[in-house]
Amino acid sequence: MNKEIKFKSLNELYKRLYPALNTRKNELANQKIEVTELDIWNYLKESIWDNNDELNLCEMVDNILSLTERDIIDYIRKKKV
Repeated sequence: MNKEIKFKSLNELYKRLYPALNTRKNELANQKIEVTELDIWNYLKESIWDNNDELNLCEMVDNILSLTERDIIDYIRKKKV
């Protein structure tokens, strides 16, 4: 049985993904990389999830937890310019 979860807004999806975002932020902080949950969310939303309407929650969590340090650092640097 495949039960698809629907979200009414991006804010609702963000709240659902927040525990994974927070976990990844803390993992990065342990490596002395200071980012926020919103930085991670915005990077994935703009760079990975933007043109993909077929993502499921499991794939999104996987994207969050497997985000590389280099990708998020490069994203933060570009945003500051």
